[in-house]
Amino acid sequence: MNYLLPFLSVLMGYGVALFLQPKNKKNLKLLLAFSGSFLLSLTVVHLLPEIYESPSHNIGIYIMVGILFQIILEFFSKGAEHGHVHGHETMVQIPWLLFFSLCIHAFLEGFPVNRHHSLAWGISIHHLPIAVILTTFFIKSQLNKTAILFFMLAFAIMTPLGTLVANEVGFLQEYYTEITAIVIGILFHISSTIIFESSEGHKFNIAKVSMIVLGILLAYFI
Repeated sequence: MNYLLPFLSVLMGYGVALFLQPKNKKNLKLLLAFSGSFLLSLTVVHLLPEIYESPSHNIGIYIMVGILFQIILEFFSKGAEHGHVHGHETMVQIPWLLFFSLCIHAFLEGFPVNRHHSLAWGISIHHLPIAVILTTFFIKSQLNKTAILFFMLAFAIMTPLGTLVANEVGFLQEYYTEITAIVIGILFHISSTIIFESSEGHKFNIAKVSMIVLGILLAYFI
């Protein structure tokens, strides 16, 4: 399930955008708010306590490195990791900077999943609306359908690949705490950005707050 859930969630989002073509942005924003709070809560409740129990003395530094690294990635992805894509200009080929930055982000997210199975659910719920938004954006930009499928399949496989590499490459286990701390920084930045960007004008409303609370509670009881 650790490998299957993140993969299927992207394919599901791709299918929803391709065949259902959802036009209600409010529902997507609510799903983003839920996914952001769920992912943030999983990070705080499950990942953070574990790495601070380790003997490493530089956890905070690695977390800040993760936050900074994600900010750098977003210079190239334009915020696609949290559903922040704009413009409908016609594309003649895959936007490679967006592709590589998004793949690196998804790959790193897979590293802690081998020890935290609940994180597979968090990443899956996070990737579902992102896949819908990205696919919709590419379709409106008239990107070639084969290119869209290639992009989404590559995005889908990156998180399971990160989990596989973390499991199979022995020396990475020696740096599990440091790598996880960097991923925590990435997840902190992504999830908090999603929460504050998932409504127009950054305003809170009852529906959005309800979804955030639901995400927090669900992550606590998983």
